Formats: sequence, structure tokens, C-alpha cells
Amino acid sequence: MLAIAAAVVFAVAFIINATKTSTDIVFAPGSLQLVGLVLVALHLAGLGSGWSVPSRRRRRR
Repeated sequence: MLAIAAAVVFAVAFIINATKTSTDIVFAPGSLQLVGLVLVALHLAGLGSGWSVPSRRRRRR
């Protein structure tokens, strides 16, 4: 899930950079690229890979 969010952030940063749109410092392409890199790092660390619910298996006898 975090990898998809990172891809969206990278796409927005690319569009802002390609169109030479003047934005605030928060939405500058460099800032968005750093946010995207943080999201990718969190995804690679296993934080956003998906929900895992611990299952309780009972053995039938």
C-alpha cells in the first residue's frame, strides 16, 4: 500500500517539475521526492506490505 502511495507522490512531483509550476516549498518536486523515498523505505521495511491477522487454529480431534 505504501508503494502505491509513493508512486502517486512521485507522479505528482514529476508533473509539477515537467510543467514548471511554481508552488510553495512544501509541494516542491524535491520535497515530494523525499516523501516518496520515505514511503518506499517504509514499504521495503515491511511496514506497508499488507495486513496480517494472526489466526487461531484449533486442532480438531
